[in-house]
Amino acid sequence: MNTAIESDSISYYYQRAKNKELSLEDRSDAIQHAYSKLNPRVYDSIFGEVLYYKNYIHLNLGQYDSLLNNSNILLLHKTEINSSTVLAKHYYLLAYYYQQITRDYGKAIENYTASKNYALKLNDSSLAGKNLMNIGVIQKNQNDFFGSKETLVEALTFLKEPPLTTHCYNTLATNHRKLLNYEEAIDCYGKAISEASGTEEKLLYENNLAATYIDNAQYDEALSLLNTISKSSERLKNKKLHARMLDNLAYARWLSGAQVNQQEFLTPVRIRKEENDRRGLLASYTHLGEFFSKTRPKMAKTYFDSVIQLSRKLKIPRAETDALQFLMPLEPTNINLRNRYVYLQDSLYEQELKVKTQFAKYIYDDQLKQESIQRLQRINLEHELEATKQRSQSILLISGLVVVILAALFISLFMAQRSKRLKQKNRTAKIEAAYETEAALSRKLHDDFGGKLNHAMVLLQNGSDRKDVLDMVGVLYDQSRRFSREINDVDTGPSYKDNLFGVLEAYSKNIQLFVTGSKEIDWTRISPLSKKTLYKVLQELMINMQKHSEATMVFIDFNQTNQSLKVAYSDNGVGTAKTPIKNKNGLLNTEKRIHAVKGTLTFDSNKGEGFTANIKIPN
Repeated sequence: MNTAIESDSISYYYQRAKNKELSLEDRSDAIQHAYSKLNPRVYDSIFGEVLYYKNYIHLNLGQYDSLLNNSNILLLHKTEINSSTVLAKHYYLLAYYYQQITRDYGKAIENYTASKNYALKLNDSSLAGKNLMNIGVIQKNQNDFFGSKETLVEALTFLKEPPLTTHCYNTLATNHRKLLNYEEAIDCYGKAISEASGTEEKLLYENNLAATYIDNAQYDEALSLLNTISKSSERLKNKKLHARMLDNLAYARWLSGAQVNQQEFLTPVRIRKEENDRRGLLASYTHLGEFFSKTRPKMAKTYFDSVIQLSRKLKIPRAETDALQFLMPLEPTNINLRNRYVYLQDSLYEQELKVKTQFAKYIYDDQLKQESIQRLQRINLEHELEATKQRSQSILLISGLVVVILAALFISLFMAQRSKRLKQKNRTAKIEAAYETEAALSRKLHDDFGGKLNHAMVLLQNGSDRKDVLDMVGVLYDQSRRFSREINDVDTGPSYKDNLFGVLEAYSKNIQLFVTGSKEIDWTRISPLSKKTLYKVLQELMINMQKHSEATMVFIDFNQTNQSLKVAYSDNGVGTAKTPIKNKNGLLNTEKRIHAVKGTLTFDSNKGEGFTANIKIPN
């Protein structure tokens, strides 16, 4: 019961602290009451929410020491708090403090990056985009215009609604303007103007667009736009905006060659002094210095000196360098001006480089951190999966044992039957291959050898020339040797390689034979059956080549792996259509031989494109 009451009181004071109708002091008292009622040993999400809002009020009251002290407490217990929502908001708060209060832009970028990462975890695209937008603004203010462009373009992929998108486009346009990419700047200002939600916001962007026209010497466009702005009554409500419009209008008229009275420049100066717009005074003094440079150089130097003094107070060295650029032609012998200009340029370059390096480091460190987090998450997931797997295995072990035994019996019976079928199939294939070989040899003896023998007998009976008869007998002798090689069993011993290549060369008397890879083959690893099969298959391919292909070149490549021997045969003969390849008795027989030893044989041929065969047999 007490815990429920305590929670209600924390909630009451927390909600009271968030009531914006109360004064900051009353809200500070409320959040302090809520914080005091928290359990000091429980660092949960409620603790995080209360402490975050406490820091928010410290920031608004300017109590920066309290902000930093309480921030350290919150971050010290961020693991226990375990709330991406709280941490995303708190890192954003810290980043704002470092950007706007202490001007520590390195820490600001670091905290904006941390806030962005937590926002992405929450799928909060708006907060992720705001963080990126603020980083882009910092980069722009530190003259890292290229880096700012990249960051702002990424921010726009998250931001979908004005005024954040319009602010992004405006800053992106400023980057392009500083990089002298005026067309891109004009385009981005146009997008900001078209999406602007309020009249004052639109007038601000139109003023920026007019300044870009002036920079690009498009004075007519600038004057037309500024004259349109001058007719808006809204500009009178915002004195700073009104002064800026008047200053730009006078400057554009003067640059266009129109007659301009100095009072046109002095009126915005007066307004800016009344509004304490010191940044605006930098622009007015610079324009007045330019205006008087040719007609009243001393007056011009006075205004440029004012720019230098004010830029030092505001710590805007870029404005001082701009003024020095105008002063140096007016005082060409003043070495101090030149030295100061060089010093500032070097300092600005060093500062810009520092910002770029810092940002690159934060990006790199952030990537490493994200990769580390993902790696840990993956490891944890793997551990969880492994634990789940082990539990499942334990549960299934006993019940699965019976299934395994039954499956083993079934598989044993199946494999026995399959083995019996395969043995019968292999026996059949071997018998068919033998019969095919016998039939082929029988046809050769009858058609080829018998014909030539009959021709020799006719020559003897007709009393033909002795030389012709002897030649025919020689042909019969050679043919009988070839038949013998085809019929005889293959020697699979140490001389196997020599016998194999002897057969290949015997069929290659009228062609060029190219053999590759044979030296790397370990013939002792190949079984006798595979050797015999390879011998017969290559012999049949060579016979087929000699009879039908009209080839002049034959290529045979050997390649051995741990399990098999691969042989690629190809020739440059006339080839044949794919359909009738396997209808040839010899090739059909070779395929049966290969299948009998559990190998593979594939043919490929097109009419007029040669013939290829790929053999694969087990070692």
